Amino acid sequence: MNSIINIKSVSETHQMLGLGKPRHPLVSVFNNDCLNMDLSDACYSSDLYIISMKEGVTGKMSYGRSSYDFEEGTMVFMSPGQVMTPAEAESTRGSGSYAGWTLIFHPDLIRKSQLGRKIGQYSFFSYDVNEALHLSEDEKQTLNELVDKIRKEINQNIDRHTQHLIAGNIELLLDYCTRYYDRQFYTRTNASEDIVSAFENLLIQYYNKDQALESGIPTVAYCGQQLGISPNYLSDLLKKETGRSARDHIHFFIIDRAKTQLLGTNQPISQIAYGLGFDYPAHFTKLFKKNTGLSPSQFRVLN
Repeated sequence: MNSIINIKSVSETHQMLGLGKPRHPLVSVFNNDCLNMDLSDACYSSDLYIISMKEGVTGKMSYGRSSYDFEEGTMVFMSPGQVMTPAEAESTRGSGSYAGWTLIFHPDLIRKSQLGRKIGQYSFFSYDVNEALHLSEDEKQTLNELVDKIRKEINQNIDRHTQHLIAGNIELLLDYCTRYYDRQFYTRTNASEDIVSAFENLLIQYYNKDQALESGIPTVAYCGQQLGISPNYLSDLLKKETGRSARDHIHFFIIDRAKTQLLGTNQPISQIAYGLGFDYPAHFTKLFKKNTGLSPSQFRVLN
């Protein structure tokens, strides 16, 4: 396995890519077609946020456990600490075919801004690359215009407004990406419905095979792994399709199964709780009452 090269700053990124000294110490935008090195033989992590629009790229990029085929107008997002492994990708050196742009910024840029307080809400920073955002021409134009504003702020003399305006435009760019991801969820209805169905079948099989007795309540991470989807993407997709997050779906499934067992069997409530994957019956009682307004024993008596 290749060693992981950690990039700590915007300056280190520029030095590694042969881009010269950055105009701003905490943020940079550069065109992908100006990159001057082959990144195909190493693994990289960084302390930066990375937002990149890929155009004119062939080949694949591994990210976590997944491999993704690049397409026109594709956007990917990385948060600090994530590892990226280029694989089977066409070398960008001298090819002139690797278009688009990349925006990088250090967390210190946004710490005192509104964006710093809400950056964790942009769940697509934790999506796998095979869950990238695909843009229409109009959408690309909107994002390109925002990136041009950021680039202009970086390239002019820094004053007391610079950091605020850059952070504000990055926030606006991310808000548009949130809108475009919503559009992508809705326009891929058939694929989304397939995932919802596969998720529900996964829960059924998990409990039919008594996996809960050994492994406990299924987690969102486990379900995502079984479906080949990142936990955040799975939860966001389910939220758009059904109005409930993946965690809420799991709890709803457990409560529904518990109701059937409470009314259809004479099993003690503690036995039902253990069979559903709870380590302690009190935790089952708390979840059941939170979702139904009744304790399991009250539900059994009243029905």
